[in-house]
This record gives sequence, structure tokens and C-alpha cells, in this order.
Amino acid sequence: MVARRRGCPRWAGADRRRYSGAAAGRAGGAVNRGKPNAVRGSAADFASGAATIIRLAARGDGATADGRFVQGAAVGDGVFFDGDRVTITPGPGHVVPVCRHVPECGGCQLQHVTDAAYADFVADRIVRALAHAGVAVADMMPVAMSPPRSRRRASLRAVRRGADLLLGFNAEASHRIIDIAQCEVLAPELFGLVAPLRALLKASLAQGQGAGVTLTMSDTGTDVLLANIAAETIAQIERLTGFAAAHDLARLSVEGAHGVETVAMARMPVLAMGGVPVTLPPAPFLQATRAGEAALVAAVAEAVGTAKRVADLFCGLGTFALPLSARAKVLAADAAGPAVAALESAARQFGRPVQAMHRDLFRRPLTTTELNAFDAVVFDPPRAGAEAQSRMLAASKVPIVVAVSCNPSTFARDAAILIKGGYRLSRLWPVAQFRWSTHVELVAEFNR
Repeated sequence: MVARRRGCPRWAGADRRRYSGAAAGRAGGAVNRGKPNAVRGSAADFASGAATIIRLAARGDGATADGRFVQGAAVGDGVFFDGDRVTITPGPGHVVPVCRHVPECGGCQLQHVTDAAYADFVADRIVRALAHAGVAVADMMPVAMSPPRSRRRASLRAVRRGADLLLGFNAEASHRIIDIAQCEVLAPELFGLVAPLRALLKASLAQGQGAGVTLTMSDTGTDVLLANIAAETIAQIERLTGFAAAHDLARLSVEGAHGVETVAMARMPVLAMGGVPVTLPPAPFLQATRAGEAALVAAVAEAVGTAKRVADLFCGLGTFALPLSARAKVLAADAAGPAVAALESAARQFGRPVQAMHRDLFRRPLTTTELNAFDAVVFDPPRAGAEAQSRMLAASKVPIVVAVSCNPSTFARDAAILIKGGYRLSRLWPVAQFRWSTHVELVAEFNR
């Protein structure tokens, strides 16, 4: 059993307070969150007694039937509230986390649940978001889950504190850095750079100075971008170039007030998409894992089917455009200039029928006239979704619309717009590539 303190309810709109508590076993150390707005007053307003966790809430907390939230609890766990303490009795869906940094590290919220429970959480996030928007659930495929230690891209933070250099992810709901000595989500090639980077940054940063580290695995080696690291003096440049050579980096760049500067490049970072090698700009947006990308690409291809004229909106480097271009003509549009340029160059060099367009689709979504030229449209917006573009799609005659989303809430909003315009949500593919986190991705097919 795990004993924990309970968070006090706060007034409407207030943040959730957290309390540390005594813990037994590796599952310990997590805390409970009191639900805002549920009760006004102190922890004493919660009745003591036993309850059962019936579901996982959107932030990964275990939820009881009466609306109390317990961090670190799994569905089926028994919980006993006694004053300001909560004791968890693990149920069949509870496992011991494999990482020593659970629950402090914000990289994983759900290492304490079984794979089956995690898959249920991913599907439930989507179902609840759609229900909230009044959208009926489509035919949902099984959840595609990326394996542990498979993240090929990650952003870490660093800060010099006294004699120490802290490097890692932020703590849960905090700007405090967890100095990671273990990571079960990063690919071994990336985690292997953490200790050497810690030494490099310790020698490079002044007391109290912070930095950002973006690591990207490409087909030709690892690409490293350091933010807020100087590369001006001979000593600074030699330190960085020596590090890049010692660890066989494909490229090492620094980012400062004047943009990104490449300090060392042994090989151009390249990543194949749909069989086409694409040269990567510094710190590019990529799907987090190869397995996650493969699941998304396969779902998009299945939804698009035999369409011969396809638009890929918010296309990035061409994650979907290049695979689709093997059997269709593709218009690929995005506001990220370097990504669009890299896609255009790769498609031209390898003879793929891709028309790349640099366009801000939030300010200038494709119009209904433009959209009606296509047999299928794919859109993969950031977390904010694509409300303006969805309204244009809803007014169009495009027979197949495929949504790719990393935010169930904004996806549900956009789905409701499409359905109001006459589309039907036919199929849905959930993808969990941020293993053990609360981030959920999906592909959805809409038809007229």
C-alpha cells in the first residue's frame, strides 16, 4: 500500500495544490490532486473512507466515482482517504514503474499502469473529447503504441547550479529540472549523450545560466542543437567541435539571438520519408518515434485510398506528402519555410509529383475553390487544431478528408465542424507514440 497526502480543494479557477506524503515501495512518492471547484474549503470537507479508481482523467490522475483525483493511481486501485492522507492499494492494472525518476519527472505520467490500461486511457481520451463535442464515435482501430526507449527526438533543459549541471526534463507541472540518470523513453543513442552533454554544458555555462538541448536522430547520425550556448571565441568553438567529433555527431548547431549557426557538420542529417531522403533543417519537427510515424503514415494511406489528387496541409517535411506521392499528385502546404524548402528539394531531386507551397494556413486557409480540385485532403495541424481550415473543408465538396491530430479536444471541435458541413466520421486510428505520457495522437477519416 502507498500512503499519500491529499490535495486541498481550492476556489474556482485556482491551481491544484500538491502535497508530498509518506510512500511505501517504488510506486511511492506520487501525490494526490484535489479537484478544483468540486468542493470549496479545506481537505476536511472530503469525507474519509474507501473508494475505487474507476478511470484515468486527462492528466493521468486516477479518478473516483465522487470526483476525487489521485496522482499515481491506476484503474482498479483501492484508495482510502483518512484526513489529509490517501493510501493506495494497487489493483490488477497497477505496475511498478521502471524508472527511478517517477513520479517527479514530467516526461512520464503513466508508467504505473499496464499496457492494456494505458491503451484504454488513450482510447478513452478520444471518446470523451468527441462526446463533449457531440460527435458519435467512429469505428475505432486498436491503439498503436510505440515501444519503450524509442524516442528519436527530444528537447531537454539544462542549468548550472553551484558545482552541478542539471540536465533533463522538467518536473511534473513545474519548471524545475530533473537531472536524469535514467530514461525509459529516449532511444539509447540519445540517452548515451546525456552524460557527455552534462560535462560539455558544465564547462560552457556560467553560474545560474540555463540552456536548451534538442536531440534528433537522423539516418546519418545525431543532430544536436544547443540554445543559449556561445560559440564566439576560439576556445568555445574548439570545445564544441571537439565534442561533435568525439561523439560522431552528424551536426552540432547553436541557437542565439541571431538565429541558428552550424558549428560542426560531419554529415548532412538526412531522414527518409516514403523512400525519399530529406535533408533536415536544425531542430526539425518530426514524429517522436519511427513506430509512431509508421502507424500514422499507414493510417493516412489507408484513409486516402486510391485518390489521385491529394492536398497535405500543415505538411512539415513531408511525412505524409512523400509516401502519398508514390501513387498520387500532392499539394503540400505549411508555414514552416525551412521544412517546405527541404520537402520541395527532396521531391524535385527524386522526381516525386509534389507541389510545395509556403503558406500560413491559419491566416490563409485553402479556399473551397482550391480544395474542390482534390480527391482527398489530409490536414495535420499543431495542438491548436485547424478551425479556419476545417470551416473551409466543411463548405467544400472534397469526398475524403483525413485529420491527423495531437490534441483530442481541438480535433473534436474540428470534427464537429466537418460533420455539421455534411461529413461522416468513418474510421479512427489512435496512436500512443509518447509512451507513458498523457499525449494522444490520432488519424480520422471523414467521408461525404
